[in-house]
Order: sequence, then structure tokens, then C-alpha cells
Amino acid sequence: MSKLTPLTARDPDEHHRAATTLELFFDLISVIAIAAVTVGLHHAIAEGHGIEALPRFVFLFLAIWWAWMNFTWFASAFDSDDTLYRLLVMVIMGGALIFAGGAGHIFQTLDLSFGIVGWVVMRLGMIGLWLRAARVPGYRTTCLRYAAGIAVAQIAWCVTYFAAAPGSAVFYA
Repeated sequence: MSKLTPLTARDPDEHHRAATTLELFFDLISVIAIAAVTVGLHHAIAEGHGIEALPRFVFLFLAIWWAWMNFTWFASAFDSDDTLYRLLVMVIMGGALIFAGGAGHIFQTLDLSFGIVGWVVMRLGMIGLWLRAARVPGYRTTCLRYAAGIAVAQIAWCVTYFAAAPGSAVFYA
């Protein structure tokens, strides 16, 4: 494994590609994050607040699923196993763990502080991957569009968070 090798586009006709160890570890982190969110729903149901907690669960689950799906889609499109790629993927996994670590707090208080921090970390790692992929011949425009789209969406989330009161209906509408 070299310190820095260019990303390459995967062949869409490639058959029977096995997941890498890093991809499997990412899957495990996603499962841990989903389990943390599910525990919050379980506690709410046990306390008789299941209906109130359901939108929170759906919101948190979809956020984790979206981050997992984005990475999985990226990893199936581009190939690299260098140090920078691994570091960026670990940044995304760290963000998922931060997000999951705040799930219980979010369920109890509707304060998305941990969620926003974790989400920002995840998205910054994903932006980094797309910017690296923009160097692959023939994919520059698409990759830059994805990186910009993620950045704009992230800015919109942060502006919404800071403009609205934590726990307001803005987050769950």
C-alpha cells in the first residue's frame, strides 16, 4: 500500500467483486450507529412514547443510511486503497460514531448538536473522496458536482440548525 495513489474508476461490468476489509468495517460502524438509534426508539417505546419517537427514529436512521449508502456507492464506483483514502473513510466512520453517540441525547432532548457535528464530519470526509475522484479522467464534472452538492446541502443543514430553535418542527417536518 503506497501513501498516495490515484483513484481509478471501477469497471461497471466487473463481476463478483468482494468487499474490502475497510468496506466491511464501514458496514460494521453503520450497524453500530443504527443499533444506537434503535436503542433510543426502544427506550421511548418502553416509556410509552413510541409514536412521538418514531419521527426521530426515522430521521436518525435515514441520516445514517444515507451516509452509508453514499459511501457504498462511491466505493463501488472508484478504487483505491492508499493511505489518504483510508484516512478519509475513517473520518466518515468517526462522524458516524459521533452521530450515533448523540442518538440517545437527541431522543431525550431533540438537541441535534451531536448529530450536526457527526454529520459535518461524515460529509467533509465524503467531500474529500469526491474531490479526489475528480482527478479521474472523464469523471471530473460529475465528481465536482457531487462534492459541491454535498457541501451546499451541508451548509443548508447547518444554517437551518442555527436559525431554528433546537427541537423545533423544522427538523421533523
